[in-house]
Parts: sequence; C-alpha cells; structure tokens
Amino acid sequence: MSRVKILSDLRLELARVALRHGVALEREPAFALGESEVDRFLGGGLNRAALHEVHASWADWSAAAGFGLALARRAAPTRPVLWARPDFLDEEAGRLNGVGLAEFGVDPALLSLVRGRDAQAVLRAGVEAARCKSLGAALIEIFGAPSVLNLTATLRLARAAEKSGVTLFLLRVGLEEEQTGPPPSAAVSRWRARACPSRALAANAPGFPRFEITLLRHRGGPAERSWRLEWLRDQGLFHQISKPDDAALPRALPSLPADGAIATLRRRAG
Repeated sequence: MSRVKILSDLRLELARVALRHGVALEREPAFALGESEVDRFLGGGLNRAALHEVHASWADWSAAAGFGLALARRAAPTRPVLWARPDFLDEEAGRLNGVGLAEFGVDPALLSLVRGRDAQAVLRAGVEAARCKSLGAALIEIFGAPSVLNLTATLRLARAAEKSGVTLFLLRVGLEEEQTGPPPSAAVSRWRARACPSRALAANAPGFPRFEITLLRHRGGPAERSWRLEWLRDQGLFHQISKPDDAALPRALPSLPADGAIATLRRRAG
C-alpha cells in the first residue's frame, strides 16, 4: 500500500472522528495528574495543546505505554484519542486489547489505532493527528533513535498541537541516553517511566498498575524529581505510593517481551 493511500485513509478516519465528536471547545489550558504532590510540583499540572515525552528502556516499554495512556486519559477523559505505533509491535509484543483498555479505564470506542511500517510513517500519522481539532490527545510510539525524529520533527508536532489544541505524548523507547544524553526536543515536559510491582487485590486479583516516574524536564519549572504512582482506573487518576510491594505486574498493562523479543525490537527499530 502506498504512503499516499495510507495518509488518505488516515485523513478519512479523522474526518469521521470529527463528524462523530465535533471540535473540542474551551479546553482548560492544563490538566492535573490527580496526585496533589505531583500537581503542586508541576505548578498545577501539565499543559494541554502541547507535546510531552515519555522515555523508557527497552525492558520498560510497557511502562511507557501505560503511563502515556494514563496521561492521555487525564488530558482527554471524554474525547477521542489516536495511537500511532510501528506495525511490527503487533507481532513482537502483541496487539492492543479492548478488554485490557477498558480495565485500564479507557473506553476502546474512543481510541483509534494507526500502524505505520516505519518511524517516518508513524510520525506522519502523528502530525495528521496533531492537526485534528476533534481529537483530545494522541500517542506517538517510536522505538530507538531514528534520524527522522529530530528537533525539527518535534517542533512540527509541538506547533501543530498548539494550533489545534490536541495534547501529544511522544513515547520514546530504547534510547541509549546513558551514553549520548537525551536528544534535543521541543517537548514541554520529558518523563522517564519504569515498571513497579503492583499489590494484588482481594482473592489475588490483579492489582492496579504502578509506575516509577521521573520528571526529567519541565519547561519553566523544576525537574529531576521522582515518584512512585499507582493508576486508579475507576477514578481515572494517579495516587502516590510510599514503596513498591513484591507482586506481579498488573494484567492491564502489556506484558513485557522476552529477552529475544527485546533484541528483535532493537534490530527492527534501528
């Protein structure tokens, strides 16, 4: 299928979203995470109509996805969300599951999934989503450090978000930041996400998703602060936990790939 056809199909789907949901008006300029300590540190919350980044190691890609999805839920609780990701993830890590999304607190009917054959296709889908005023938020999932994702590309995304009002979350997984440092970006905030063990509920039912997050950058405010947060799906907000428990990761998050799958992801994303 040609790139022209793919973009044409995406624009048609976004037009359908606009017909179903209309244009979002009078959005609040910021959204809170729901945990008072974090929100105070952020000066009230994170900006809507802006680009935010979530970084993670190869082993923690599911934590980045879960944290990014929770942020999108906070930014656009009743608005449609678009998720653009590389198509090889379906084979290597499994497809997004409607039941899992619902258990996470996200209405599957409000989420549109776009698969791109490479980083360039995913970014093009992200730009189209950023221009669609009917969307509440968009997730753009990129693996590794492809050359197409440079400062110019993030500026394009940020400017489109500011103009349309869509809140963008760029999920960047597998960066070798220890050696090279974080890449330049126009993102308003940058986070690092790691998985935390969850606490089982009654009858050993799967617990709520937990994350260890670090604010690496926040334009106009302090950064380099870490928290352990639990995602309360019924309330749709974060709650701070004092320390992790010995328990398995919740089933609402995508399962982590095996070592061989991680190596495959490195090769295919690079």
